Amino acid sequence: MKRRTFIAGLGSAAAWPLVARAQQPSMPVIGYLTDWTVEADAVPLGALRQGLSETGYVEHRSVTIEYRWAENTKARLPALVDDLIRRRVAVIAANGTPSVLAAKSATRTIPIVFMTGGDQVEQGFAVSLPRPGGNLTGVTLRNTEVSAKLLEIMHKLLPGETTLAFLRNPTSQQQEVQTIELQVAARTLGVRLLVVNASDPSEFEAAFATVVRERAGGLVVGGDAMLIIARDQLFAYAARHALPTIYYYRELAEAGGLMSCGASLAEIFRVVGVYTGRILKGTKPADLPVMQATKSELVINAVTARALGIDVPTTLLAIADEVIE
Repeated sequence: MKRRTFIAGLGSAAAWPLVARAQQPSMPVIGYLTDWTVEADAVPLGALRQGLSETGYVEHRSVTIEYRWAENTKARLPALVDDLIRRRVAVIAANGTPSVLAAKSATRTIPIVFMTGGDQVEQGFAVSLPRPGGNLTGVTLRNTEVSAKLLEIMHKLLPGETTLAFLRNPTSQQQEVQTIELQVAARTLGVRLLVVNASDPSEFEAAFATVVRERAGGLVVGGDAMLIIARDQLFAYAARHALPTIYYYRELAEAGGLMSCGASLAEIFRVVGVYTGRILKGTKPADLPVMQATKSELVINAVTARALGIDVPTTLLAIADEVIE
């Protein structure tokens, strides 16, 4: 072999590893979009990563996640989703109706896996729940269906109270439906339902002042994202007024709320992670049915009950799925 040919051959061989590396596929990128805050998102994100791992994807090893938090400012969502699209994400995981609307308006081709409440067909997110069609699928919360149960539990805790309150975000369509369900339940129970509004945490003080002034014995806190994000402030106001409260998600009772009866955010977001992983593997969103979070668990925080000076009846403790001691 001529020396020149041999040297040329060495050069080609040396280039092989570089060519091989260049041909290796890069990690897929997921875009995560929400109007929640970073602090309030710890449980959902942990569950999302768990769901991804169940389909073989581990962050930083086999998948990259680009996070975009609107920090409770919905007006930022369109710009955030546009940024994700520019980064050519393979899937968008959208947490909450405002995020889903922003993502849906921005793309008809990138798959979107949502976690949101309300009627998905009515909102235009799915043609039907079994066969959603288009580029969207995910998990839907049926909070309106558990609203009556929350009021019934509060009534069992406080059988002598004639007025119970409902704190809602008036800008949420889903909260309007919850209000109707609670009003029906209140009439059935023979109690007065006091509806108080707060579209922002700055309005909590006035809302709680109204509850106290109207002598409502207990409070149902709506299942809106803003009310989940600001849970620590809600806990503080409830403690200040020694007001029994019940929430829609078990994580709020685990974090310090008195009671919850509803779905688990962790389980919901685990499914979002599984769906996202399946789409990365080639499944089309149109072929993944919209899952409904229908399981409701009663969780009672006995530590908070003692702090509020509330004696939870044994009949209520007996039907609880979990009592936090």
